[in-house]
Amino acid sequence: MAKVHFVPANGTLAAYLSGEIDHHAAQILRREIDAQIDARMPELVTLDMGAVTFMDSSGVGLILGRSRRVGALGGQLTVQNPPPAVRRMLELAHIHYV
Repeated sequence: MAKVHFVPANGTLAAYLSGEIDHHAAQILRREIDAQIDARMPELVTLDMGAVTFMDSSGVGLILGRSRRVGALGGQLTVQNPPPAVRRMLELAHIHYV
């Protein structure tokens, strides 16, 4: 099961994701991340994928949806530290990461 841990700072929100992101987990993560975005209105949201062990297309949808949500608020979303298996999924979806 996937989990998320948040570290807010001045105008930023870092979300550290871990575990397996499948359809069910993506729904739960979406609600948790959206609640933090709505409460904090950050200018920058960073999704750290370093501890994600599996991700299917639901994870891609999770990222794209959060990017649109943050963008609609005038902010930006970045993805960082994807492990090799997740990297491949991001590349197929043309999602840039650092």
